[in-house]
Amino acid sequence: MSAGPLTAYGGVSGIADSGGDSLTEDINVYYSSGDFAWILTSSALVLLMIPGVGFFYSGLARRKSALALIWLSLMSVAVVGFQWFFWGYSLAFSHTGSAYIGDLSNFGLMKVLGQPSVGSPKIPDILFCLYQGMFAAITPALAIGAAADRGRMLPALVFIFIWSTIVYDPIAYWTWNAHGWSFLMGGLDFAGGTPVHISSGAAALAYSLMLGKRTGYNKVHGLPYRPHNVTHIVLGTVFLWVGWFGFNGGSALAANSRAVMACIVTHIAACVGGFTWCLLDYRLEKKWSTVGFCSGVIAGLVAITPASGFVPPWSAVIFGVVGAVVCNFGTKVKFLLGIDDALDVFAVHAIGGIAGNLMTGLFAANYIAHLDGFSVIPGGWVNHNYIQLGYQLADSVAGFSYSFGVTCVILFLMNLVPGLSLRASAEEEELGLDDTQLGEFAYDYVEITRQLSDIIPVLAGPSSSGDAQSLKASQAYKADQPAGSEKNV
Repeated sequence: MSAGPLTAYGGVSGIADSGGDSLTEDINVYYSSGDFAWILTSSALVLLMIPGVGFFYSGLARRKSALALIWLSLMSVAVVGFQWFFWGYSLAFSHTGSAYIGDLSNFGLMKVLGQPSVGSPKIPDILFCLYQGMFAAITPALAIGAAADRGRMLPALVFIFIWSTIVYDPIAYWTWNAHGWSFLMGGLDFAGGTPVHISSGAAALAYSLMLGKRTGYNKVHGLPYRPHNVTHIVLGTVFLWVGWFGFNGGSALAANSRAVMACIVTHIAACVGGFTWCLLDYRLEKKWSTVGFCSGVIAGLVAITPASGFVPPWSAVIFGVVGAVVCNFGTKVKFLLGIDDALDVFAVHAIGGIAGNLMTGLFAANYIAHLDGFSVIPGGWVNHNYIQLGYQLADSVAGFSYSFGVTCVILFLMNLVPGLSLRASAEEEELGLDDTQLGEFAYDYVEITRQLSDIIPVLAGPSSSGDAQSLKASQAYKADQPAGSEKNV
C-alpha cells in the first residue's frame, strides 16, 4: 500500500473486473494507506452504532421488552451481514445495472477485490463493500424498533432479509450508484438521508400500521409511560454520536478535507439539535429532560446526514435547529394518523431525513464538495441552482413512497404464511417479549405483578415481613406507570 504517489489501476472499468491477481502483482499500490485506514476505522464506527440503536430503543421501551430490542439490533447485523455477502452488495453497487437496481455480477462477492469501487476511485471494491455493509445493517435495525412490545422475533428476522433485498438495495442503488436514476437526475445525498433514514422511518410506520396498536393504546394520549432506563438512552446516544463521525465523515470515502468538514458539520448539528429539543421540552415541562436532549442530538444527526459533505459549517446550526423542531412536533403526527409508532422512528428518521434532504437543496455549496479535490456539483440555492430543491423533493418522495408501500406488501404477505404471523399473542404481549420470545431478561429482577389492582393490597399489607415485597412492588409500579405530562418520545 502506498503512502506516496499512486500507481494507476490497469484493469478494466465500467464492468466487474477480477480486481487483480495478488500472486503476480501488488494490488495495494493503487490506493493510499491513509484512505484505507480511515475507511476501515469508519466501518468499525458505523458497526458500533448498531448496538447503540439497540440500547437507545431499549431505554425508551418498557422493561419487559428491553432485551428484545437489543437482540433485534444485533441480529440485524448478522442477517444483513449474510445478505450483503450473498447478493446485497451486488444488487446495490454492481458496476453494471439498470436505472433501478444492480445485477448479480458480484454475486457472493465474486470479482470483489482490488478494482476501484463504484463509490470512489480512491478505495477498492472490497473496502467499499465492508463500509457500505454497515449502512445496510443499521437501516433495518432502525426500522425494526416498530416491533416494540408486540412484534414476534422470527418474522422480524425474515422481514429484515426480505426488506434489505427488495427495499434497501434498490434505494441505495438509485441514490449512490452512478447508473441510478436519482444519481443521474442530480440528487444529492452524501451519507444516507433517503436510503437509511427516510426508508427506515417509512418502513417503521408501515410495520407499526400492519402490527396494530399495543394493548391499552389510547388514540388521544397513545400509551404513555416513562422510558424505563434513561441510562440506556444516554449510552445509546453516545454510541451513535461517536459512530456518526464514521457514518458521515467516512462517506467522503477518503481521508481528506471533505471528510473533516463532514465531521465538523455533523458535530455542530448534533450539539444544536440537543439543546433545541431540550428547550422545546422545557417550555412545557419546566424540566431539563435528558431524554429530550438525546432525542434532539439524534434529530440533528439525522437532518445533517444527507448534507454533511455538501454544506458549510454555518448552515449546520440551521440543520440542528430545524431538525430538532420538525422531529419534536413530528412526534404528534402518529396521533393524527392513528398509528402506534411506539418509539417515534417515523418522526425522527423519516421526517428528519426529509427535512435534511430538502435543506441540502438549499445549502449545498460547490466549494464544499470540491474539498476532496475532484467532486463537482452545481450546488443548491446558495449557488443559485434553484432546481436542486426539486431534485431533493423528488428523491425524498420516491424513497418514502417506495419504502412504505413495498413494506406494507411484504408484511401483508408474510402474515399469510403459517408461522410468520407478525404479532405476538395478547398473553405474550402482557408478559413481555423478553420472557415469551427470548426466555431471558434485561435485568436480574423482573417484577411479576404489574396490575394496579394486584399491587395495592401488597402496598397496604400490615405485616413487617411484607415490607421488602412492598418496596419491590412499589418500585415496579412506578417504573411502568404513565408519565403524566411527560411525552413519550
